[in-house]
Amino acid sequence: MLNNILEQIGIGNYIYLSILLFCIGALGVLFRRSTIVMLMSVELMLAAANMLLAVFSVYHQDTGGQVFVIFSLAVAAAEVAIGLAILVAIYRNTGTTDIDELKHLKG
Repeated sequence: MLNNILEQIGIGNYIYLSILLFCIGALGVLFRRSTIVMLMSVELMLAAANMLLAVFSVYHQDTGGQVFVIFSLAVAAAEVAIGLAILVAIYRNTGTTDIDELKHLKG
């Protein structure tokens, strides 16, 4: 069933969508306003890569890519939990989450 949907939409459209999502995420990291935006942009880039892995896995009828996506999602969940915990600790100590102000912290 998924292969039929892939044939109807076309693999090229999935590739273009993945590239678009990855570029939006990269721009979000480069032109960040806050730490939360930067973390969300990294997650968007990871989601774009996962989508491309899943599409190629279906296209080649191999489940290896889908298994890798599951492991990648588990690592991303751990990354978000740890990143937010660090962000909360930084906010409690400094009162800000602005990346430009956190550059001046040396210890």
